[in-house]
Amino acid sequence: MSDHHLSIKTGLLFLIILLGSLAETPAKTLELYTPFTKISVPPGETVNYPIDIINHDSITRNCTIYVSGLSSKWEYSLRADGWNINEVAVLPGEKKTITLQVVVPFEINKGNYNFRIIAGNLTVMPLSINVSQKGTLRTEFTSDQVNMQGHTASTFTFRTQLKNFTGEKQSFALSSVVPQGWSVIFKPNYQQATSVEIEPNQSKEISIEVKPPHTIKAGKYTIPVSASTGSTSALLNLEVDITGNYSIELTTPTGLLSSSIIAGKQKKIDLTIRNSGSTDLHDIQVNSSKPQGWEVSFEPDSIPIIPAGEAMTIVATVKAYEKAIPGDYTIGFNAQTPETKSNISYRLSVKTSLLWGWLGIIILLGTTGGIIFLFRKYGRR
Repeated sequence: MSDHHLSIKTGLLFLIILLGSLAETPAKTLELYTPFTKISVPPGETVNYPIDIINHDSITRNCTIYVSGLSSKWEYSLRADGWNINEVAVLPGEKKTITLQVVVPFEINKGNYNFRIIAGNLTVMPLSINVSQKGTLRTEFTSDQVNMQGHTASTFTFRTQLKNFTGEKQSFALSSVVPQGWSVIFKPNYQQATSVEIEPNQSKEISIEVKPPHTIKAGKYTIPVSASTGSTSALLNLEVDITGNYSIELTTPTGLLSSSIIAGKQKKIDLTIRNSGSTDLHDIQVNSSKPQGWEVSFEPDSIPIIPAGEAMTIVATVKAYEKAIPGDYTIGFNAQTPETKSNISYRLSVKTSLLWGWLGIIILLGTTGGIIFLFRKYGRR
C-alpha cells in the first residue's frame, strides 16, 4: 500500500474518533430552555426565570451551571427545591427545572442588559433584560420650613415631604434620635405611625410633632429625623429655637412667712428670689404693700440678672408704726420682671415695747397703792 493511501486512511480514522468524541460531550446532549428570553422591567424589579435543563443523552449528565455577563451591581441566584445550586445532575431523557432570580439594581441607566446561562461550560442560553427607565437609589426628605421658635410648653409641628425616587414601592421606617425628655411623633396620613409606604416616583406629606422637655434651657436644638429602607435612606435636620419660659418664685430661705415685731421698731426679713424658669431673668424689681404708717426698704431694691435655675437673697427692712396697737399685720412683698412676677403675704404680730409695759405696771401699782392708802386713812371714819 502506498504512503498516499495510508495517509488518507489515517486521516479518516482521526476524523471518526474526533466526531465520536464530540458526540459524547454534554454540549450535544444538554439543552437549556426558558419561555422568557427578553423582558422589560423598571429599576429595582425582581425577575424569576423558570429554566429547564434537558438531557437528550442516554446516560445521566452532571453539569455545572452559572450566570455570566452581569456586573457586581446585579444580584442573582440559582435555586431548586429551596436550595442555592451551582451543579445539576439530570437523568437520561429527562429534565430538571431550576429558577434563576435576578434583581435589577435601583441605580441603573435605561437600556438593554445582556447575559448568559451556561451549563457544562458549552451549553449557552442568552438572555436579555430591558430596563425601561433610568433608576436611582435617591430618596428625598424635605420641608418648606425647617426652623421653628417657641417656648418650652410649645408643640412644634413641621410639615415635611418624603419622595421615593426608586423604581418600586418602598416601605420607609421613620425614626429620630433625640435626648431623653424629647418627644418626636410622625403622622403620615394624619395618623401616628413609625413607617410609611410610597409608590415609585411618588411623594407623601408627613407631619412631625416635636415636644421639648419642660425643663430645657433656652437655645437652638437640632432634631434629626430619618426615613430608611434596606437599600436607601434620607436624613432631614429640623431646628427648634427655644425661647424659654419665664418663671419667678419669691419666698423666704426657710419658707416661713410670719414673725413678730415691736411697735416703732425695725425687723430685717431675708427674702429669696428664685428663677424657676428656663431662661435668664433681667431687671428684677422688688416692692411692697404695707399698712399706713409702716416703712419698708430693700437691700438691694433691684437685681440686674438671675440666671435660669439660680436664686438670690435680699434683705427687707420693716419698721412698724410706732402707734400700732398689738395685733397681726400683713406686709405684701412682690418681685417682678417685664415677663413674670411673684407675690407673698408676710404676717407680722405687733407687740408693745417692754418700756411701755413696765410703765403700765408702775402706773397700775401706783394707782392700786393710792387706793389702799386712801382706804386706810379715811376708811375708819
